[in-house]
Amino acid sequence: MAAVDKKLFRLDGKVQHYAWGGYTYIPQLLGQPASDKPSAEYWMGAHPSAPATIHLNGQTTTLDQLIQQSPAPIVGQQVWDRFKELPYLLKILDVKDMLSIQVHPTKAEAEKGFARENEAGIPLNAPHRNYKDANHKPEIMVALSEFWLLHGFLPEDKLRTVLETVSAFASLKTVYEKEGTYGLYKTVMEMPQDQVNQLLRPLGEAVLEAYQNGRLAKSDPAFWAGRAIANDPQGLDRLDRGIFSIYFFNIVQTQPGDAVFQDAGIPHAYLEGQNVELMANSDNVLRGGLTPKHIDVPELLKHTRFEGVHPHIMKGEPAANPAERIYHSPAPDFVVSSITLQTGTVYEHTSQAAEIMLVLKGDATITGSDNLELRQGQSVFVSAGEPYRITGNALIFKATVPVNNL
Repeated sequence: MAAVDKKLFRLDGKVQHYAWGGYTYIPQLLGQPASDKPSAEYWMGAHPSAPATIHLNGQTTTLDQLIQQSPAPIVGQQVWDRFKELPYLLKILDVKDMLSIQVHPTKAEAEKGFARENEAGIPLNAPHRNYKDANHKPEIMVALSEFWLLHGFLPEDKLRTVLETVSAFASLKTVYEKEGTYGLYKTVMEMPQDQVNQLLRPLGEAVLEAYQNGRLAKSDPAFWAGRAIANDPQGLDRLDRGIFSIYFFNIVQTQPGDAVFQDAGIPHAYLEGQNVELMANSDNVLRGGLTPKHIDVPELLKHTRFEGVHPHIMKGEPAANPAERIYHSPAPDFVVSSITLQTGTVYEHTSQAAEIMLVLKGDATITGSDNLELRQGQSVFVSAGEPYRITGNALIFKATVPVNNL
């Protein structure tokens, strides 16, 4: 492809067909026919495992290849100096079935873990590998529907109440009183499987029956425990120790436009719904249950923050342009915002760093070094230093880097 003279490009992301995904939301968003495979995630970024496609002068290339042509001018000099890559990955998620309980490492710990596993000669694609790269993976989600998730340990008083009122956990009360949240979680995560089965079986039978007969509210951990058992091929025969986490973590309900930030060390799991997710460009996940994938308990315990969390639901803050709402987080790698355009309104901006925008609803026209007509489900990539304007009647989500914080 010839040297890049434009700074505004049509972008096509990649659909990921993970088993927990739904079958209709992402295909409908993208204007594609329904598939017999679940469509769980739509990736828009330069991650080497699934880079987006860029259209330029009748040719196509991948976003990572485009960036390699002229890295600093495309992603922004400050961004390139700090990260040496496009540091974020924008996604749409459709969560039909619960994701695994997971924790992400800090940047420093990811670097150490990645180097350690490389030195040990563990292949990058090995199922028992914990660290796929040397990066941290903070992430923020903005709900597109009613969305449910697990997020952090319950505050001390609420966790104590759970241990006192759920009869299956009676034997764990003294562990918690003596050793706190760390000792409690370590005990259930290291518990032999036959003991997990024995402890959880009466609870499992009760919640499964109540779930299957529609008697449980989604705010009740029994609902999600029942669903976990119903969806597990092994069901009651080999109860997943992730059920403990469903009861020990906060169950959070969000509505469209609500956002939640997941920092390093905060255990979490998405339960149901659709969202926009923006994360650091990483694939490092330490799992804690509700999954057939590899669980490394010592590594999980090493990186989990054992503290009560009061979930913080963000509503977004007004930007300089009244059409935009920004969801600020502590992550230096990214910032996400929503842009709501109505007929007659204009969004004008000059990109300070590389931006990716997705039209979630409606139609829009973006004018800069190119003029692009966009409909629902279409995306654009904007290089740093591009003045542009957007008109139309649309809801757009934008990902970029908060260069003023670098």
